[in-house]
Amino acid sequence: MMFSCRIYDEMSFRKPPTRRELIDASYTLTTMVSANDVQRLFLQGVFSRSILSFKHAQVLWEKCIDTVKAANPTLDIRFSDKREDWDLFVISINNSLNCLDLEFRHLTDEQTGREMYAMVNSKDDEIAQMATDYTPAEIAYFKAVVEQIMLAPHEAYSVSSLLALREVNSLKTTMTKAQAEIVLGSFVAKGWLLKSRRGRYSLSTRTLLELLPYLKSSYPEDCLECIICYEIVTRGVACSTPNCKARLHYHCCKKYRSRNAKCPACSQDWAQDLKNMTPVGEEAIKDGQDEGRRVRRKSPEDGSDEEDEEEMEVEPSQPSQTQTQSQRKGKGKSKGRGKPPADMDVDEDEDEEDEEAPQQTQRNGRRRTTRTR
Repeated sequence: MMFSCRIYDEMSFRKPPTRRELIDASYTLTTMVSANDVQRLFLQGVFSRSILSFKHAQVLWEKCIDTVKAANPTLDIRFSDKREDWDLFVISINNSLNCLDLEFRHLTDEQTGREMYAMVNSKDDEIAQMATDYTPAEIAYFKAVVEQIMLAPHEAYSVSSLLALREVNSLKTTMTKAQAEIVLGSFVAKGWLLKSRRGRYSLSTRTLLELLPYLKSSYPEDCLECIICYEIVTRGVACSTPNCKARLHYHCCKKYRSRNAKCPACSQDWAQDLKNMTPVGEEAIKDGQDEGRRVRRKSPEDGSDEEDEEEMEVEPSQPSQTQTQSQRKGKGKSKGRGKPPADMDVDEDEDEEDEEAPQQTQRNGRRRTTRTR
């Protein structure tokens, strides 16, 4: 009781702070705010967004500088719209994120041509996979769909919804096709996959940013680079000249065509309309051309020139492989029953056995026909 009265007396008769104390308190507050808080505020804004454009990132950087200067006017920090200053700021951010295995990475959007930024994991391990909302089975299913997209024929880099749902059968999981359809919708909603009006799935800019090292290491022969910007190409155009390996984004091709009308690789004249050029992406394939499931080679380091295996679903009306092999063997035997060469020794017992065999089969056939009668 006496202790509570003493606290009440101290609170009641406390003197108001003097002007000097208020100045010292404000000085202490301003000294706590430093230039490093610009990075902290910027990273908080980036983490709250999945992906943002270059202009949006610059606006966020400017707002963070204004906020820190408002808290501490003594700081000598200024916003600059020069590209060199922005690159130095990004380098400083990535240096701070190295210990966390994170990277503030950028990539040009293949559809709009805008430079996009996102925070991605620079290390792919079990710990990184735990930091996600998806289960291990859903992650395995996502990788299976990505594989079909990367191995799509005709450089289509897309997969039909039917083939994407069939990938569930190749996984050792209890996921049903109905559940897989829901998971695919989640991939699209969260920006990991894109779904076109034709119902085909393709890789989004966020996925390319996140999985770019994985795609280049796992599919080195299937990763195409733009001959202008040297970034990965999954949507664009290709040179119509045979054996020419020139691939370009749409926006890169338009900028290049404004200055030059010849291919930068083979120097052949291009058509005036981009529609007459060979497409790369979804437009390069027609409906029904990718119904087969393509599998990545397990040992690409062997140096074999074999193409990727393609597993087609066999209909019941088609004969099985064992039947076709037995028929081929039978045809080979029938063709080889001619006269043997003069210098070859043939046992007479084997010839007699070969002649008795069809006679026994004929007798068995007769017995079966008498039974049926």
